[in-house]
Amino acid sequence: MPTLPTLSTKTIIGATAGAVGAVALTPLALSMAGFTAAGITAGSTAAGMMSTAAVANGGGVAAGSVVALLQSAGAAGLSSAATAGVASVGGAAGGLLGGAVNWWRGK
Repeated sequence: MPTLPTLSTKTIIGATAGAVGAVALTPLALSMAGFTAAGITAGSTAAGMMSTAAVANGGGVAAGSVVALLQSAGAAGLSSAATAGVASVGGAAGGLLGGAVNWWRGK
């Protein structure tokens, strides 16, 4: 029976740090982009995105669009599903980085 590969400590630490870091830093990143609890900040990246979305949709931002979802997250915080998604992506990225470090050091 074939044996399954084991995860290195670096991979596990990378995945954990990636997941926690992504969840912790997402609100900060949203705020820095201009998606705040008070609304979209004038002159920000978010304002540019909103303007582009409004022009593309004939004057309004479509419900469920990327801009609408980001503004919702900036105003009310991440939902449970969004938190899980952000943690999954951060964990995967951290795990890949940890695995790459482990591989590189093993050379």
